[in-house]
Amino acid sequence: MHPLKSALATLVAAAAFAAPVAAATCGNSAGGFEGWKKAFAAEAQAAGVGQRGLQALANAQYASGTISADRNQKSFKYSLDKFMQVRGADTIVAQGRKRKARDAGFYQSLESRYGVPAGVLLAIHGMETGFGGFMGDSRVVSAITTLAYDCRRSDFFVPHAVGALVLVDRGAITADTRGAKHGELGHTQFLPGNALQYGVDGSGDGRVDFYNQSDALASTANFLRQKGWQPGGGYQEGQANFNVIRQWNAAGVYQKAIAIMASRIDG
Repeated sequence: MHPLKSALATLVAAAAFAAPVAAATCGNSAGGFEGWKKAFAAEAQAAGVGQRGLQALANAQYASGTISADRNQKSFKYSLDKFMQVRGADTIVAQGRKRKARDAGFYQSLESRYGVPAGVLLAIHGMETGFGGFMGDSRVVSAITTLAYDCRRSDFFVPHAVGALVLVDRGAITADTRGAKHGELGHTQFLPGNALQYGVDGSGDGRVDFYNQSDALASTANFLRQKGWQPGGGYQEGQANFNVIRQWNAAGVYQKAIAIMASRIDG
């Protein structure tokens, strides 16, 4: 098993046997972030984070742009038609078909291994970063630790913050690695904890790099398979695999858009 895949389980075990550490107190403004980082460092260390990760935490800055984005998520408010228009569905489908034809062997190998068809992976890739055209300009560690500190969804983001620090420890990312506003990284925008748990080497170079397209797409297929994807099963709304797509993104219009575009790419 690759060390990135086993690291999250190791962290859970380490935390279970570590001496109790008082939880860092969340906040709703930049004022308490530095104090929170010092308290969170003890939690992270107890969970197995090493010196490089702790140094990245110490250098993290409060990401006001991340908080603004978190408070203004328009995707949840759009109709499906509006969302498809805004996200450029026709362009994603056209580009997805070209990419599938150009790299047919690669996508066939992923479907053979994980059971996830090319259309689904290409729809996600196109939706998340325009096929790698823009993977974000926010510092991943600063963004994810800011969200772990923020009281709105602290419990959800704390494991991802720990995951990001472990990724720094292992050299998979650095304190300066850039990603999306919510700390997602790479071609398909994995949250750090998911990157740690589901990352696989798709390029065969012996490491997992989410800024490498082959690794990112293989990891995306692995994520979906591990979440319950049924090879050969349908993935439109009401079909078994649609419930797996729902675990990729919480917005209903996003889930439906993936399924619709995937079907058009594969059709």
